[in-house]
Amino acid sequence: MALRHNVLLFLCILPFANALYKQWIPDTNFENATNWDKGSVPCGNDQVVFLAQRKVSVYVETAHTITAMSLPVDGQLILASGAGFSVREGGDPGCGSGVTAQFKDPESLKWFDPSLWVAATTIDDLHRGTYQFSVHEESVPCQYDDVVFREATSFRVDVSSDHDVPVKSVSVLGKKFTSSSEFSQYLSSSSGKLQFHGSSSLSVGGSSCGDITGCICDNSKNRDVICANVKCDPLECKKPLHPVGHCCDVCGAVLNVQFSSNFNFESYHLRLQHLFLSLPKYESLLMAMSKVSKEQRLLGVIPFGATQEIQVLLLDQKTGQEAGKLAEALARDIVKDVHNHGSNIGINSAEFQASSGASSSEVAGNSAGVVVGAVLGSLIGVGLLAGVILLYRRGIVKIPRMPSIPSISIWKNNSEIGELGGPMDHGYDNPMFDKPTMMPEVPGLYGTETINSITLTQSGVHFVNPVYDETDFNA
Repeated sequence: MALRHNVLLFLCILPFANALYKQWIPDTNFENATNWDKGSVPCGNDQVVFLAQRKVSVYVETAHTITAMSLPVDGQLILASGAGFSVREGGDPGCGSGVTAQFKDPESLKWFDPSLWVAATTIDDLHRGTYQFSVHEESVPCQYDDVVFREATSFRVDVSSDHDVPVKSVSVLGKKFTSSSEFSQYLSSSSGKLQFHGSSSLSVGGSSCGDITGCICDNSKNRDVICANVKCDPLECKKPLHPVGHCCDVCGAVLNVQFSSNFNFESYHLRLQHLFLSLPKYESLLMAMSKVSKEQRLLGVIPFGATQEIQVLLLDQKTGQEAGKLAEALARDIVKDVHNHGSNIGINSAEFQASSGASSSEVAGNSAGVVVGAVLGSLIGVGLLAGVILLYRRGIVKIPRMPSIPSISIWKNNSEIGELGGPMDHGYDNPMFDKPTMMPEVPGLYGTETINSITLTQSGVHFVNPVYDETDFNA
């Protein structure tokens, strides 16, 4: 038990692995039997044919004896030390009667085909064949990954999509390119043009992942071209799952882990491998762990943002009705581990869905009290509201009426002066016009004829000003 704890401590202090090494599987080597239409490497009595109109770069490791060779219009043979071709007089007695061997066309091999890549945490793991399983979008090189084309091999790959293809580095024939300008020069060379082709621009020199909680691959923009190269198998499980970043539905289990700022992606990946996948009962399972962005929807309908979480995809090798049961068992064990230790490793909560239809969730450590309190508070609030509504309907509780507000029509009627032709409200008495007898007796100024010229109408008071009378102006 002490040894186990020491190993766990060692895993927790490991530095964060910024990205993965993605290695291209196919090659265009002369010695690779799968590159020939006859399924075998040509020997001394055979004729070798390369398609005339196809471009190809072929790596030759050793010396070969043949009877003839037809070369393409645009191609190259990369000869290793001691490699070459010769013709033996009298033929090769161990080669049979001789055939015409044709080199297969590599033109259709695509960068965005997930089946043509393998991934590992280190270069040593690549050499040992210790590969890492990934969802389809992350099986293809991501922007933080180091791309490796094996030493002593050549290749031809179609890099075509609607977007540029950035990666951290590219290694070709043992040389690692990290500078954008240096790699651009190689792409312009005769070897580079024969090895890389397609509509997209492949670039290197990207930054490393600087987030200890992990980085999103961001290959979702190429999802259509990636999934076009994937064939999905029929499933028999009750409720197939659709993980983020995967092209096909699966039978298994998917865990969604909510994390905090002190979560370490690589340490947790190693923890799951050591605690669970190393056990005999789980060693046949495949695990793909990735950081994903998931859209949040209010009431499951209205989008209102996105959140980042850790997705753990678990697949087992069984088929039929048994498919996914072992993955579900492991998912339950991982959720229990989160409940017991999640707060110590930066995990707030975890939940899983299984293809059997089962699901579960656990909240880690001190976060449990917060979540439970929030849930209880919400339930109490809903209960109080329901109680008030029930009492109101029974007449026990009465809601006071709001004071009435005068309508706009009343204000409008009150603001009107009066009906046309009706009595007019003068507001106040004006001794100058309302009572002519109170006017000062100034001879010739306010005579009788002037008083009679004052007229009251609906629109106001009209009078004739004697100072500006027409007769005075004519005088």
